[in-house]
Amino acid sequence: ALMLTCGHYDGSGDFAFRVGLPGKSGVGGGILAIVPGRASVAVWSPGLNQHGNSLLGTLALERLAKAMGWSVFGP
Repeated sequence: ALMLTCGHYDGSGDFAFRVGLPGKSGVGGGILAIVPGRASVAVWSPGLNQHGNSLLGTLALERLAKAMGWSVFGP
């Protein structure tokens, strides 16, 4: 719950809405996302968005979570 609500600094709400997975980002471009009870996924891309989170990493996780039906908020 903590990673879902504050793991992406000021962009946590947007990440939770778009990706639907708890995660933690770093200013180096890395993101670790957790699929509860199933998997952990790490992505890295150095280009950051306005909140200091990986732009392409977030997009990749958003697409993967949608394709796999992994959002904690349901399909």
